[in-house]
Amino acid sequence: MASKKTPKSLIKDAIIIGIGILIIWVGIQVIFGTSNPFYVVSSGSMIPELLVYDVIVVKGNIEFEEIEKGDIIVFYAPAKYDRGIERVIVHRVNTILDEDPRIIQTKGDANPRSIAGTDYPITEKEYLGKVEYVVPQIGYITQILQPPINYIIIAIIIGAMVAKQVMNSRKSVTFADKIEPSDIASEKTDETSTKEQTDNDSVGSNIRIDESFSTDDKVLDEKKSIDEEKE
Repeated sequence: MASKKTPKSLIKDAIIIGIGILIIWVGIQVIFGTSNPFYVVSSGSMIPELLVYDVIVVKGNIEFEEIEKGDIIVFYAPAKYDRGIERVIVHRVNTILDEDPRIIQTKGDANPRSIAGTDYPITEKEYLGKVEYVVPQIGYITQILQPPINYIIIAIIIGAMVAKQVMNSRKSVTFADKIEPSDIASEKTDETSTKEQTDNDSVGSNIRIDESFSTDDKVLDEKKSIDEEKE
């Protein structure tokens, strides 16, 4: 019969779990280069690419200068940001308006046109990061559970998915590095050469075996001659 845990042991377990979650959260922040790498899509402006309640994973350590036309980025709506309001938008870059300083314009895939004050002008100060991953519909958790539990669960799920994808990509690269078509051809050539060499060795062995039989016959003939002389 399992023993009941004491309040002290429960507190200890809770502390361990809390530390583990904190380590995961800090690790994710370091990997993605932003204090908040997860956002829940709350509007249909990017349908069909992004649906409401999809969770996007944002990489903040991609430089603003590296953003290109067609990238999906997360940023503060510039008109509201100038008034101290941080309204987060996720739209696709459709125009580079200027390079010095860099100014870009975005547009929601489902919107007929770019919206002034929301989609442009976007500068480096409004830029938050580039969308790297999309996890479909997991944002429903935010409607069922209250913070911070919902964000912790999302962080754990997405962290596990990202870690799995990174590991799979590393395995694919390693496999590709180890096995090349030229290597396969070389292996086949080596196998053929080895097989031919083995066949030659076998033939040589058979010849030697035949020679030993001839030697025995010669010894027998000599013995027979000696016996005849004795007679």
